[in-house]
Amino acid sequence: MNKFWIVLSHTYLSKLKTKSFIISTVIMMALILVLTNISKFIVTFDSDDQEKVAVIDLTEGSLFDSYKTAVAGVNDELSIISAQDEKEADEMVKAEEIVGYLLIEKDDSLGFKGTYKANQISDSMVSNDLLLALTQLKSQITANELKLTEQQITQLNTPPAFETIALQENAKTEEDLNQARGLVYVLLFVIYFGVLMYATMIAMEVATEKTSRVMEILISSVPPVTQMFAKIMGVALLSLTQMILFFGLGYLSIKQNLTGMNEGFFAFFGFGSINISTIIYAIIFALLGYLLYATLAACLGSVVSKIEDVQQMISPMTMLVVIAFMIAMFGLGNPSASYITITSFIPFFTPMIMFLRVGMLDVPFWEIAISIAVLILTIILLGIIGAKIYRGGVLMYGSSKSLKSIKNALQLSKKN
Repeated sequence: MNKFWIVLSHTYLSKLKTKSFIISTVIMMALILVLTNISKFIVTFDSDDQEKVAVIDLTEGSLFDSYKTAVAGVNDELSIISAQDEKEADEMVKAEEIVGYLLIEKDDSLGFKGTYKANQISDSMVSNDLLLALTQLKSQITANELKLTEQQITQLNTPPAFETIALQENAKTEEDLNQARGLVYVLLFVIYFGVLMYATMIAMEVATEKTSRVMEILISSVPPVTQMFAKIMGVALLSLTQMILFFGLGYLSIKQNLTGMNEGFFAFFGFGSINISTIIYAIIFALLGYLLYATLAACLGSVVSKIEDVQQMISPMTMLVVIAFMIAMFGLGNPSASYITITSFIPFFTPMIMFLRVGMLDVPFWEIAISIAVLILTIILLGIIGAKIYRGGVLMYGSSKSLKSIKNALQLSKKN
């Protein structure tokens, strides 16, 4: 057992002191500070200058004043000025006095139409606001022509009452689902990047030791299986250290700059009403997902003799993580779909997809228990098989050819 702790502490401390770990941690902490202070940055860098748009009224000058009022009602930061013709407007655009100009002209079938011209139309917010104001103006003119009263106009523009009610007992409301969707979206990214990054780190660690021939010294004093699980737990402690730093800094920054989680970015993603059970399940599935893929990564890394071959060898594992993540992303819109339910019980997809279901739906506990049990059994089975591959793989040198290398590692482990 002492050998296990020696390898674990060596793995943890050696990775903790590396420049790559320190630099990536500092960059992520800086990014967290930016995200938690994003509202302040927006206010600081937001320009006080209004965006100006010229309007060329080709309807005998009868719509300019009304349209200017309509735009002010839609977006008071958008300034409307008048232009005589397109030549004048073009010169104003070239001089950067305006962002673009709008032609309003008569149309036999629609009454009038608008054409917006600008150097770049990538900023769709301006054109959308102009269209909305033009639509409101057209509705107002049409209502006046039909001699509709204000009450009739209000009735015409008021949408019908519409409500969604879940018949299933304890089912989440639409508001709860929208809040849960944002939170699950963020946590899925945490699980995805965490599992992928730390599992790859283990494969690289094993391959690096084989390349430097350190493995030949280690296996003479520490059993290969002990090495494998010690490395997995060492990197797990490393990931826990990073997560504590990230979430601790994020929490302190939020407390320092905001009165709560119901503001800005955090309100949009539903952090204002975090359910503690969602956080617990996120930790459980993230941990189990890490153990599953870390064991697989250690096995694959053990049959590689060159660091350059690591990415090629672990590419099938990477694809599994990516597929699980993509299914989860599609499932955010319809978490009760049958393909989401089925794939949530497939071990390599369970960490993300079952967490998606738990975070957004009222899933029976027996389903959660079965998925966790299947996941644990898969980890144990993969650990047993993986230990044999690792035992033989660490003694293999030469070119790696995926399945053939794994077969050779298993045969070599039987001889030792």
